[in-house]
This record gives sequence, structure tokens and C-alpha cells, in this order.
Amino acid sequence: MKIITIVGARPQFVKAAVVSRAIAKAGGITEKIIHTGQHYDENMSDVFFTEMEIPRPHFNLHVGGLNHGAMTGRMLEQIEAILVEEKPDFVLVYGDTNSTLAGALAAQKLHIKVSHVEAGLRSYNMRMPEEVNRILTDRVSSLLFCPTQSAVNNLKAEGYDKFDIRIVQTGDVMYDAALFYSSRSRKPLFNVPGSFVLATLHRAENTDDPARLSFLVNSLNDIHRKVPVILPLHPRTRKKIEESGLAPEFQVCDPVSYFEMLYLLQQCSLVMTDSGGLQKESYFFGKHCVILREETEWPELVDEKINFLYHTLPSFTDDVVELSEKRVQKDKELYGKGNSGELIVDTLKSF
Repeated sequence: MKIITIVGARPQFVKAAVVSRAIAKAGGITEKIIHTGQHYDENMSDVFFTEMEIPRPHFNLHVGGLNHGAMTGRMLEQIEAILVEEKPDFVLVYGDTNSTLAGALAAQKLHIKVSHVEAGLRSYNMRMPEEVNRILTDRVSSLLFCPTQSAVNNLKAEGYDKFDIRIVQTGDVMYDAALFYSSRSRKPLFNVPGSFVLATLHRAENTDDPARLSFLVNSLNDIHRKVPVILPLHPRTRKKIEESGLAPEFQVCDPVSYFEMLYLLQQCSLVMTDSGGLQKESYFFGKHCVILREETEWPELVDEKINFLYHTLPSFTDDVVELSEKRVQKDKELYGKGNSGELIVDTLKSF
């Protein structure tokens, strides 16, 4: 069997590393990796691949920094040419980026079977480009690997069990990754308090709305006066904050590596984020999370009162401080047993 894996952002490399290890262990499968270049990341150096034991891409398309249409179109064109040459049995895509959709469309138009890891997630917010990408990718896939029962339920509610598509609940590959890499966590080079709230802020719905951005920055300032707040800040968000004339009183640092983020997750008392991945990773490390969005793709954590949508907290600052003093009881296997990679590979081999 021959598989082409398509990734375009650092989190997708981490997810793909889980499955690539399982592929190598199982044998009988040849895998080649296409990196679209959607997200340029200075942290993705030789050290990144060596330390994380991630296979280096066989192809790098260097398509990034463009608007959605232009980016997806150029990826589609270049991926198609590679697939015509390589003739794989499967194309494996991850998540919900433009790279995900371009890879799925290119494969489907060539009648190559598509496998989607992290299938079935829904925020029900069609203004999010990620929501559009994940829905379209699910619909053209032959194998849908769902991380949770709620993802399976979403697909069945949309009639996917009536299509010629196989739905498999595998658990979450990011849980596999957290277990595998947690012992390699590394303290960042800046000062880390003994107790602190870890925050991230990057989605356009927050950064491009001056009123929302002002509310969030000022709220983080209020929280910081009671519990220290650390915010690794992407340059784009930093620029938006500066343009808005806002003055963060909390600790701001440059973006951190994956191993450094694992350290911060292990050491923090609470997570506040608009990231999809960190919502789960906070749970992996036994921390509550306040979601800085109106909705979430991971409703099971909200249902279990582990994570909280920020606008549902009656007294935002006080509630965050109170949550930071509590720990999560991980008594349910919401994201599998840590063997999602093996389950995905076993399914591919038997399909």
C-alpha cells in the first residue's frame, strides 16, 4: 500500500507523526509526505524534525501567505501533479486547513481514496474557514477517522452513515502525541511563575474585532492582577494589540515551541484560549480551560463542565480565578486510550 500524507501547519506535523510512527511499526505501507507550506514556521527547523522524530517531507510546495482562494487553488494544482506521478492508494489529510481541503479535492478528482483524520468536528459557525474546510473534506472522503463520539454523532445526524463512507471512532491522535512527548517538555527561556494562567489569542474573530480584542486584553489584565497570566503572542496579534492602543499588563512572550508549550501546560493552573487544540490539551494535563470563542468543536468537554465558553461565565474574572484553583478529574476516556495511530493504520490496511 502507498499513502500520500498532506500537511501544511505545525500541529498537522505533530498529528501526522503519530500515524507515521504507527505506519513504520506496522510495515507493508510506503508513505510520502507533502508539505504545502501553508504556515511558515521558523520553529520547524532540523531540530524540530529530529527532536520530535517526525519524517521530513518528500515534497515542499512553498504555498503560503496568500488569500484563501489563491492559496487553495495553487495547492490543488501542485498536489494534483504529484498524485498523478506517485499514484497512491490513499491520500491522508488532517484537520481543517486549506491544505486539508486542497489535498482532499485533488485526490477525489483523480479517484484516489481520501482518509480524513479529525473528521466529524463541527462548530456550526460557517463564518469560520475551518468549518467550511472540514465539512467539504468529510464529504469527499472514503474513510472518516473521528476523535470523539460527538464527532460520530455529527456525521450520522448529517446522513453520512447512508453514504458509501466508512466512519471509525479512533480517539484523538493529539492525545497519543501528548502521551508520547510529555516527558520531553522543556522550560522556556523566560521567567515562569509558580502558578499562572496560560493564554493564547490568535483567531481573526477576536483579533480583528476591536471591541472584542479590547474586552479580552482588559479582562486578561484584570485576571493578571489576581493570578499571573502568560500569553505567547503571534506577531500578527501583537500588531493588532499595538494598533488598538491597548496596554497588556500580563506577561507577553514570543511564540513557543511544542515542547515548551507542553511544559507550560504541565505547570499552569488554567488555560484560556481560542485555539482548538489547546482546549483538549489542557484536559490531557488535568487543567480547566476557558474558551475565548462563542462555540467549540469539542462540546464533550463543555458538557462535562471541564471547559467553559467565556460568555457563559456570570462573573468572568472571578470565575476564572476560581477555576484556576481547581483540577480536572480525568475519569472518562473522552479521547481514546492513546492508541489512535495504531487504530487508523489497522483500518487503512483492512479497507
